[in-house]
Amino acid sequence: MAEPERSELELLAQRIRLFPDFPSPGVLFRDVSPLLKDPAAFRASIRLLARHLRAALGDRIDYVAGLDSRGFLFGPCLSQELGLGFVPIRKRGKLPGPTVRASYSLEYGTAELEIQTDALEPGQKVVVVDDLLATGGTMRAACELLGQLQAEVLECVTLVELTSLRGREKLGPVPFFSLLQFE
Repeated sequence: MAEPERSELELLAQRIRLFPDFPSPGVLFRDVSPLLKDPAAFRASIRLLARHLRAALGDRIDYVAGLDSRGFLFGPCLSQELGLGFVPIRKRGKLPGPTVRASYSLEYGTAELEIQTDALEPGQKVVVVDDLLATGGTMRAACELLGQLQAEVLECVTLVELTSLRGREKLGPVPFFSLLQFE
């Protein structure tokens, strides 16, 4: 890893705040809010994700899709950095017009994500972005949604990955990249 990239990653890691026992006992929550408050850290996160995607995928990407809600903070900035459009993937009931849905598991029950049926054309190539990958359920549901539209998910990317939860395994053959990894 080049030295400027290492220092940028260290800056990002320093801006991730820990909250023990949130939202429930035993959970160590990784909060990206301090990173968002720091313009240099936020710019670095977008720059590093864009650098990775350019190196890995070149100009094959048509759109960036972001997950409700923190993927909406990083996705539009990343899409602008790459010169691409942004497609929102929302929680159920938040999008007007015809949508398709996919369910995913939560600790207690299930939830659903939606995308508008005309958001993408068949064969368009998409990168999915969110702030954090934990169990992988939400990211997998997003990939399923994009598959319903016959879009091709080239890769999923996040700032933070909680490796002990093995969320990347739920993504199957879809490539996954994270800037920072924590247990």
